[in-house]
Amino acid sequence: MSVTAAAGFQAAGVSAGLRSSGEPDVALVVNRGPHFAVATVFTSNRSKANPILWSEQVVADGVAKAIVLNAGGANCFTGAEGFETTRLTAGAVAAGLGMATEDVLVCSTGLIGEVLDRHKVLSGVDAALAALSGNALSGNASSINPLSINPLSINGGMQAARAILTTDTVEKLSVREHGGWTIGGMAKGAGMLAPALATMLVVMTTDAELKSAELDAALHEAARVTFNRLDSDGCTSTNDQVTILASGASGIQPALDDFTAVLKEVCADLAQQLMADAEGASHEITIVVHGAKSEADAEEVGRSIARSNLFKAAVFGNDPNWGRVLAAIGTTNADFDPYKVDVSMNGIRVCHHGEPDVPRDQVDLSDRFLVVELDLAAGIASATILTNDLTHAYVHENSAYSS
Repeated sequence: MSVTAAAGFQAAGVSAGLRSSGEPDVALVVNRGPHFAVATVFTSNRSKANPILWSEQVVADGVAKAIVLNAGGANCFTGAEGFETTRLTAGAVAAGLGMATEDVLVCSTGLIGEVLDRHKVLSGVDAALAALSGNALSGNASSINPLSINPLSINGGMQAARAILTTDTVEKLSVREHGGWTIGGMAKGAGMLAPALATMLVVMTTDAELKSAELDAALHEAARVTFNRLDSDGCTSTNDQVTILASGASGIQPALDDFTAVLKEVCADLAQQLMADAEGASHEITIVVHGAKSEADAEEVGRSIARSNLFKAAVFGNDPNWGRVLAAIGTTNADFDPYKVDVSMNGIRVCHHGEPDVPRDQVDLSDRFLVVELDLAAGIASATILTNDLTHAYVHENSAYSS
C-alpha cells in the first residue's frame, strides 16, 4: 500500500538524524514515467514555508518528476538561508536522478522558526537515493522501464510514509484500483488541521494517463469535499501541500469523472485517517448538515460546530449538550431559522424545531464515534465536516511541542 502501488513509482524513507527519536525523517517519491503530470493544492495561509514557495514555482509548467519530504523542521520563517536549503535539496535529488532541479517538489514539516540542518537533509537525500528499490540511479531516470518496477516487491512506500510523520502515531495509507489503473497515497497530519485548500502533507500517485489540467481539476474537486472538510483544531499550517503525480504507466486514459470519483475515495479515506489520529482526540466527530439553502451554507454551519470549543469539550466529557450546537450555528450567516432546526446525535433526535425532543441522557457517547446530524429545513443542500473533541491530551501535547 501507499505511493508505490501505482506502476512507475519508487519511494524510500530514511533517517537523516533530523528527528531526535532516530525514526525515518526524509522521504523520496520518484515518478519514472513515461509521463510526468502533476497537480497540487497548497495552503492558503499567507505565511508560507520555503518549500511551499519553491514548489509553487515547480508546478507552474504542470511537470514534476519527484518529491522529497522531510520531518524534523518546517523550514519556515528561516529567510534566504532556508530557501537555499530547499533549492539545494531539490538539486541534490535532481542530480542523483538525472533530471532538472525545477522538476523536484519539496515538502517540510516540523517546528516553525528553526533553521533546518542543511547537512543532515542533504545526507538524507543521498541515503534515500541509494535506497530507491535497488534500481540504478545514474544516468537519465527516464531510461528505466517503469513497467519493470514491481511495487509489491519493495517496502519503500511504507518507509516513505513513516518518514513524514511528526506528532502522528501511525502511518496513513490508501490505495484504490479501478479499470486497470491505480491511485495510491500517503498522508501526515495530527495537528494544525483546518481547511485552507490543503490541511496536511499528502502525496498521491497514479499510473493513469492524464494531462496536468485534468489532474488539477480532479484534485481540486476531490480536496474540496474531503481534505477541505476536515476541521480538527481551526489552525492552518504554513506548510500544507497535497500533491498527485501521474506516470501514465498503465497506458489507460480514464474518463475524468471516473478518475475524480476514485480520487475522492482515496482523499476521503486519508482524511478519515487524519481525523482518527488527531492530537489527543478521544472522539471522532462527523457533522452532517442537511436541508441547507446552499452547500456553502451547509459547510459554514457544520464548520461552526467543528470550531466550537464548548461543544468539543462537552463531547470529551461524554455530554450530548445539543444546546451548544444551536449556539454555535447561530453565529453564522447561513440562511435558516434556528427555531426550525432538528439536531440528532448518533441517530437520536435530541432537538426538534428548536425544542427538546428525546432526552439527552438517551445518547451514549462512550464510543469513540459520534455522528451529529442537523436538518436546517431551509433547502436541499448538504455538507459533511470532520472534527474531533477537545481533550486534556491535546492541550498538553501542544503546550510542550517545542520543548
